[in-house]
Amino acid sequence: MTPTTTRQTMPTPPHSSDSMRSLPTLQHSLRAFASSPRTFQILCSLPHPLPTLQTPLKTLYILDSSFNPPTCAHLHICTSALLNDKPSAVPKRLLLLLATQNADKAPKPAAFEQRLAMMSYFAEELVKEVSGSEEGMHDDGDVIVDVGVTKEARFIDKARVLEEQEEYSHQGPVEQVHLTGYDTLIRLLDTKYYPPDHTLKPLEELFEKHRVRVTRRTDDAWGRRDEQDGYVRKIADGQTEAEGGKKEWAERIELVEGRKEGEEIISSTKVREAAKGRDEQALKKLVADGVANWILQERLYLEED
Repeated sequence: MTPTTTRQTMPTPPHSSDSMRSLPTLQHSLRAFASSPRTFQILCSLPHPLPTLQTPLKTLYILDSSFNPPTCAHLHICTSALLNDKPSAVPKRLLLLLATQNADKAPKPAAFEQRLAMMSYFAEELVKEVSGSEEGMHDDGDVIVDVGVTKEARFIDKARVLEEQEEYSHQGPVEQVHLTGYDTLIRLLDTKYYPPDHTLKPLEELFEKHRVRVTRRTDDAWGRRDEQDGYVRKIADGQTEAEGGKKEWAERIELVEGRKEGEEIISSTKVREAAKGRDEQALKKLVADGVANWILQERLYLEED
């Protein structure tokens, strides 16, 4: 017998994707958010308005990035997770999360409102790609993409804040799957971010409840595939226990393929270089068309970083 499910409608965010292209509106939203006690807010969701959900949300995918700008590499990370991750039930929900107080990066060269506008174009492309894929998703209601902001800088604080959000948890506990690149995994497990004791102990709750899906970065800066796989094996072998890490965390870290052999490396730096040269053809190989058109229209990244 098929279990009976309750039809629930998620609260509707204040903006549609169209209003996310109004820079004055975005600036107002950011100022209001900064002066409020809230530490997280969804600014828009696609499709808009949100569909009525017939099954409880079980998994929330999160891409936490500077989106400076969002690239096709980000798009691959998201589509790979939504289409290939183990949980197969719909709806799939993904949060594009921009930290307005980042631990490492100042808001340049693109202002936060410009990044949010590009994120809305990126979200549209993501819904289109996932809904029209051959893997079985052919309805916009099968995937929901949120664009949100947070005042938290660290993964552990973002995870805790998201657990508290009624938008995601009103039907029960939701597993978070944090989508990262290998470089971000290294930062996540860097003790310098966890004062005053500078151990990995603060990560215990994150790995008890949630997962990290890591896209390999096989370029000169981050080593070969076997070196990256070896890093996770070290965790499984207990080599981080002296820093407060636990062996079982390795079971909550999944390494997945990034670019294929011979494919061009895509980075935000390359996008900014193409934008500075006003090279539309190169730009549209690196970012979604909507993002590329916005960069050219707004004359972004013409100045040095």
